[in-house]
Amino acid sequence: MLTLEIVTPEARVYSDTVDNVVIPTVEGEIGVLPGHLPLLSQVTDGELRVAKGSVIETLVIGDGFVQVQGDKVSVLAEHAIEENSIDENAVEEAMQSAQAELQDAKNSKIDPAEIERLESVVRFSVAQLLIKKKRR
Repeated sequence: MLTLEIVTPEARVYSDTVDNVVIPTVEGEIGVLPGHLPLLSQVTDGELRVAKGSVIETLVIGDGFVQVQGDKVSVLAEHAIEENSIDENAVEEAMQSAQAELQDAKNSKIDPAEIERLESVVRFSVAQLLIKKKRR
């Protein structure tokens, strides 16, 4: 068994004992089973799948890092949400708002950190919508 923790700047989103986890990283998806070699990798926006018995849970995570040490998997992500908590209308509104702000930013002098934040909102929104639409 693995101990999986997913933490964002706002809260601990997930903490449980699981059989395995598949994590989206910049190098591609990685699967982690008990006894995995130590690992530190950069996480990218996408679908994180958790297997616990015959149940598979899906979360959407944003940029961050994953550390595997022993049978403990720690994911530190900018954003994370369980699939069943995704509100498609709210996500679409947030994405449209961020895209509009990005368009305005291109016509004015805006802080590069703010541009990165807005781009992150758009990427995370797209990942959420893709997961919801995939399950229909």
